[in-house]
Amino acid sequence: MKSQDDTASKKSNFINDLIKADLESGRFDSRVQTRFPPEPNGYLHVGHAKAICVNFNISREYSGVFNLRYDDTNPVTENTEFVDGIFEDLEWLLGETLQREPLHTSTYFDQLYIWAEKLIQDGKAYVDSQDGDTISEQRGGFQKPGTNSPYRERGVEENLNLFREMRSGKFSDGECVLRAKISMDHDNMNMRDPIMYRIRHENHYRTGDDWCIYPTYDWAHGQSDAIEKVTHSLCSLEFDSHRELYDWFLDQLEITGADRPYQTEFARLNFTHTVLSKRLLKHLVEQKVVDGWDDPRMPTLRGFRKRGYPARAIRSFCEHIGVARTNGTHEIELLESFVRNDLNKAAERKMAVLKPLLVTITNWPEGHVETRTAINNPEDDTAGTREVPFSGSLFIERDDFMENPEPKYYRLSPGREVRLRYGYFITCTDVIKDDQENPIEILCTYDPETSGGKAPDGRKVKATIHWVSAEHAIDGSVALYERLFTSEHPGEETGEALDDVNLDSKTLLEGVKLEPSISDLPLGSVVQFERLGYFHLDATGPTFFHRTVGLRDEWANIVKRRKSS
Repeated sequence: MKSQDDTASKKSNFINDLIKADLESGRFDSRVQTRFPPEPNGYLHVGHAKAICVNFNISREYSGVFNLRYDDTNPVTENTEFVDGIFEDLEWLLGETLQREPLHTSTYFDQLYIWAEKLIQDGKAYVDSQDGDTISEQRGGFQKPGTNSPYRERGVEENLNLFREMRSGKFSDGECVLRAKISMDHDNMNMRDPIMYRIRHENHYRTGDDWCIYPTYDWAHGQSDAIEKVTHSLCSLEFDSHRELYDWFLDQLEITGADRPYQTEFARLNFTHTVLSKRLLKHLVEQKVVDGWDDPRMPTLRGFRKRGYPARAIRSFCEHIGVARTNGTHEIELLESFVRNDLNKAAERKMAVLKPLLVTITNWPEGHVETRTAINNPEDDTAGTREVPFSGSLFIERDDFMENPEPKYYRLSPGREVRLRYGYFITCTDVIKDDQENPIEILCTYDPETSGGKAPDGRKVKATIHWVSAEHAIDGSVALYERLFTSEHPGEETGEALDDVNLDSKTLLEGVKLEPSISDLPLGSVVQFERLGYFHLDATGPTFFHRTVGLRDEWANIVKRRKSS
């Protein structure tokens, strides 16, 4: 596995400043330890990529420790499929093998239970026998104080007995919960006697049927950090309002000094034309709007991987945008520009015809086949060349011919001469059509004196088009993708992001014609189809490609428009 030196946190930011100050003061005994704590109830998306890179790079920059910890506290939604998938995607993103085994919040269930009993004994937690809807209603609102539960003043012994009966399985799901006893008129809604434990008579993928009560995220998070000796709990801004509760629990458990982590928030990653809500992504999968979590239209890491995004490009993008204190939205075109720039340097060039139209060169010697030398990558001097067969029967793109050309259309049309990439000049002499008057074959002549791509008499042509020899072409199929959401900001107008789903965001092209060298590509290769874009060779079918990204740099156009406005 390669290192991640190319994505080391070199930019100064407020998190680096905090850590440097902690190291100078000797806080945490000059240690730095971070973690990434996903819940295994879905696959990682690109928003998680930023959190991973921030935590991993911080630990690396300061010679610290980084852990993957599964926040596996809800047996209803979690399973080993997501556990394994998260691990695979994280290692793929980082480009290296994790040095430490993944951790699990479920490992700490015993200790969390002991600490919960301590809070009960200290009069800081109580069992509430109300249903969830009632508890939610009693919390009040941002301008309305909450209402105390009628069970809030239960005695310590009664609460302990009830909590132990919850643990033993006496109560059914939802019959009661354990709540922290803080304040029901607190300005911070998260501090209004939050739930610490709820009952779930479900089999847990790690602990089986050992438990029927499970800790909430807010109760488990800070304490798990403390158990693991995390120093800096770095998370995105949606957890900002949870920090006060994070600290309150640590205060009650008297976790202090070098053993006490603290939480710091940074801006989350948002994109145009994208949703990063796990709930909405799950809906897209379950309603079969997409073909699964790894659908190339999905903003999941495995969706990006299947589409052919290099992990290095994602890391470079995360490094480029840096760490901010306030949320913002980045254009998806910016990420695509990082993908395009990476692939431009790394991807081999190939010729492919997605919508083939037959060209017959009428003055080509019958049965004659030549090989043309093609450059594998003009951006890489070490990439070398390849030999591509050329014959008198070729496929070109249907869009590269127009019988009645529009103004400024310079490609092939009757009487017009164009250059064939790595080939000759050809001139259209006739058009053969089907019964509906659609062109099905273009008859051309070639100039044998233009073998080097130039005419001896110095005449110029205004277009160069690609081709594939019909006799030697291999068949394939290609999936093309548009934006999954038509709106830049899904749901902005209607309030429901799913209203902006583009149901025509995928186009499957069969009968694609590919140059023969493509048959030698290993699965997973990303190549540039000349003039068409970058494409990823997928393992789901013979010679099946996903379009990774186009050649046009839309981000450059956005920047240009901004400068001119």
